[in-house]
Amino acid sequence: MTERLAGLVLAGGRSSRFGRDKLAEPIGGRPLLDHAIDALRTMGVEITVVTAPDGGRALPSDVRLVHDPRPFEGPLAGVAAGLGSLDPAVDRVIVVAGDMPTLVPAVLARLAAALDCPDAAVLADDDGPRPLPMAVRKTVAAAAAVRLLDRGERRLRALLAELDVVVIPPSAWRVDDPDAATLRDVDAPADLPLNG
Repeated sequence: MTERLAGLVLAGGRSSRFGRDKLAEPIGGRPLLDHAIDALRTMGVEITVVTAPDGGRALPSDVRLVHDPRPFEGPLAGVAAGLGSLDPAVDRVIVVAGDMPTLVPAVLARLAAALDCPDAAVLADDDGPRPLPMAVRKTVAAAAAVRLLDRGERRLRALLAELDVVVIPPSAWRVDDPDAATLRDVDAPADLPLNG
């Protein structure tokens, strides 16, 4: 793969179901958000975290922070803000949620590698395709996200409906992640992995 790859972490939600800032919750002595960042870091990509306009987060020095100009309007707005902020030389982007603490880098690499022809790649589980994590071609996905937002759309699945998407079946990606840890996210305190 010769095209330039970047990582985008969506971190602009309100954590309303969690009851407090879930991305600051400690897991293994470190904030939940750091675990998603680490999964991308192992791939050697530039990382950008997208947060709300007032979201002042302490981030590692090698991670860029971008403020979403459309606060709390959903993940599609965060994706649009993040993609629009990236260097023009970036071709492919892996998009993850900040509340996904058990992402498996080999699965993320599989998503990026699947972008030979399509505009996007996602994973499927037994219930069908999941919107996150995803890999997208930056230019086409950014344009589609802005069009959708201008039409009042806020759902991330709407972006996938606008793009040519390859869906990676469980039989392929679970070779690298037998427990499907990559798809776990944290919505409520009970979803937190046990600290050990």
